[in-house]
Amino acid sequence: MKTSDTLNSSLGEIHPYQIETSQAELDDLNLRLSLTRWPDEIPGTGWNYGVPLLFVKEMADYWRTAFDWRKQEARLNEIPQFTTTLDGANVHFFHIQSPEPNAMPLLLIHGWPGSPVEFLDLIGPLTDPTSYGGDAADAFHLVIPSIPGFGLSGPTTEAGWTSGRASKAFVELMNRLGYERYGVQGGDMGAMIAPEIGRIAANQVSGVHVNAATMGFIPMGQVEEDVLSSLTEAEKARLARLGQFMSQRFGFNMIQSTRPQTLAYGLHDSPVGLLAWTSELFYGFGDHVGAVDRDRFLTNLMLYWLTGTANSSARMYYEGAHDPAAWAPKAPSPTPVGVAVFEQSDVAIRRYAEQSNNIVHWSEFNRGSHFAAIDAPDLMISDIRTFFRNVVSN
Repeated sequence: MKTSDTLNSSLGEIHPYQIETSQAELDDLNLRLSLTRWPDEIPGTGWNYGVPLLFVKEMADYWRTAFDWRKQEARLNEIPQFTTTLDGANVHFFHIQSPEPNAMPLLLIHGWPGSPVEFLDLIGPLTDPTSYGGDAADAFHLVIPSIPGFGLSGPTTEAGWTSGRASKAFVELMNRLGYERYGVQGGDMGAMIAPEIGRIAANQVSGVHVNAATMGFIPMGQVEEDVLSSLTEAEKARLARLGQFMSQRFGFNMIQSTRPQTLAYGLHDSPVGLLAWTSELFYGFGDHVGAVDRDRFLTNLMLYWLTGTANSSARMYYEGAHDPAAWAPKAPSPTPVGVAVFEQSDVAIRRYAEQSNNIVHWSEFNRGSHFAAIDAPDLMISDIRTFFRNVVSN
């Protein structure tokens, strides 16, 4: 991987970037996959104990024998991309400018274990809507960074990289690019970062759109019986989903929030270990296997494997769990917020979201998963357009 010529801005240097993977890296990956020492499993248990052996074996075999990284690398290199230093950390970002002169700048923020790869199907329709049957008034200039410590941004080298610190870094990034007014969209960890940007840069942010939202959008602790009885059936289903997730599927979060370094030896050394660890999230713990295209999943996975960022990305969970500011009550934000709730995994409940967010838009969909930009891009594109169209007109 390399950088090329340097662009100067008044606030810092921006370096054009291209992904270049050496054949030695790919040969090493192939060898590691071929030498995997497979564990046993109890027959017939499905996903109850974790990712099934057959699922991982088939995915690993496809990764080794059929997945075309060079094709995916070339596709990513067609997108204008850059790096810059923000608060001491290297940050990689895609920057796609719309052909429409009045396009709104929009910052798209991924989560864990995601990357800008999540947004590939959104780039064309959002930047050039008329080529996809849309309205030129819905055009966006897109800035799609990798969170510090994630993927192409490379590992962070010091403690303290919380979601709040990432929020400040991304505000600086938009300033460095010369955008005085812009929107923000985020899912998962991005749905923690995006609302914080709306708080700390309220005079610059026209609106914040989130999906896969949790912190600040769900109850923290026991829900009282009188509140429970007033919830809609859909909200009760989300609350039950949240409870089941916390009791049965929260293990990855607890480990990354407490002992990420111990976990890192397996994820950094074993591609199959990294594959299994992240596939639970992408494939909904077995609830909707196949929802995410495997080439897209493996392209995302490669960005963690090739950059060695499994550890540094997991560390953000530790930093968040040990950050008093993350758990302190937040004052209501003045920035308009829109929420998209997708049927298969989202748990946001409006009355809790309204406690600290200025909710002006709320959509609920009967399909789409935690990674809706991948498996329901049409719904995501439409909801982003609708939200920002209304925000701008008001």
